Amino acid sequence: MQAGNLAFAALALSCSLLAATPWKTEPGQSSLSFFGTQAGAQFGGEFRRFTAEVRFDPDDLATSRFDVIIEMTSADTGDRERDDIIHGEDLFATQRWPTAHYVTEKFTDTGGGSFRSAGKLTIRDVTREVPIEFSYRVDAAGAWLNGKATLRRLDFGVGQGEWKDTEWVGNDVRVEFALRLLP
Repeated sequence: MQAGNLAFAALALSCSLLAATPWKTEPGQSSLSFFGTQAGAQFGGEFRRFTAEVRFDPDDLATSRFDVIIEMTSADTGDRERDDIIHGEDLFATQRWPTAHYVTEKFTDTGGGSFRSAGKLTIRDVTREVPIEFSYRVDAAGAWLNGKATLRRLDFGVGQGEWKDTEWVGNDVRVEFALRLLP
């Protein structure tokens, strides 16, 4: 093997050995929830379908990555009338934009098993920076990622027509997740 090819092979092998741990998300034990306010009262909901490609290693944050696809049509608040409005053209517009996408760009260790991620979220074809705070805990079966973020719905165009007014539906939306990770 030529010296150049040998050096390339060694580099490729060392990069693959340093890559963050790939995890499989267990959908039945994982959740992605959202909370907002309507008429001054808090309401909550859940995205029933999402996929999360997770590569995470607290000792290798540089190659760690989250890539999450959320099926917006799966948003469920337990109130059919509210859900129809959420899926409608003025809010999620799920017929035109059926998915949202979150991709991390950088991780920071904040101590004690807690981390911060800088990433970009795309909803309704609008992309904005959304940092998330999360914890990472390993157990005998795998690991857990538990976290949260707050975003402003109007920054993503979620609120057209009468729904641009924040008097009845608040602008801040809290998102929480619990991901069960298996090796």
